[in-house]
Amino acid sequence: MRISARTQYALRAAAELAAAPPGPVPAERIAAAQGIPRKFLDNILLQLRRAGLLHSQRGPDGGYWLAHPKEQISLADIITVVEGVPEGGDHGGYPGVARPLADVWSALRDHEETLLSEITLAHVAEGALPPPHDHPRPPLPTPSPPSLPSPPDETSGEEGSSGDDRSSREDRSSPHDRSSPHDRSSPHERSSPHQRSSSHDPSPAPDGAAARLATRPG
Repeated sequence: MRISARTQYALRAAAELAAAPPGPVPAERIAAAQGIPRKFLDNILLQLRRAGLLHSQRGPDGGYWLAHPKEQISLADIITVVEGVPEGGDHGGYPGVARPLADVWSALRDHEETLLSEITLAHVAEGALPPPHDHPRPPLPTPSPPSLPSPPDETSGEEGSSGDDRSSREDRSSPHDRSSPHDRSSPHERSSPHQRSSSHDPSPAPDGAAARLATRPG
């Protein structure tokens, strides 16, 4: 919906009258308060008075005031007086898959008319707009974060690896390299070189003459 400058002036003038104390309000005061050109304002006020939304009074104490309580005059009432009854746009020329767009524009127009019909001059003058009555879309579900694998236990991993390393080193060692504690002899049990030579060298054999004398009969 396009709001013309004339309609904006009408809404601002009506809001000024809604916030004014009871009694006639001169047109000069409205024009000065809202910065509206006087010629535009006189035509707008006359149009609103003919539509039955304003009362007027001539004379030095004359002016304009609302013909109904401000709680009963909506923004749509003023827009309809100035702009006329809105006509639905002809969107029947949309071809093919774009044809549903006509329903979108129609729903948008209905939403605007409903909103402007709910907001009154009292809401504007008091600065408290009514809460919206539309139904918001439900929020999208929040995606859950992906589950990450738990990190391995560094303590157990280190102990396991050290144990494996020790076992592998033991397996690689030769059986001959590992001696039993019982096979190790003490330093006292080891024989000296003189003892080894005396124990292994046999006594010298007698020479041949002595052997022959011993074998002769007496």
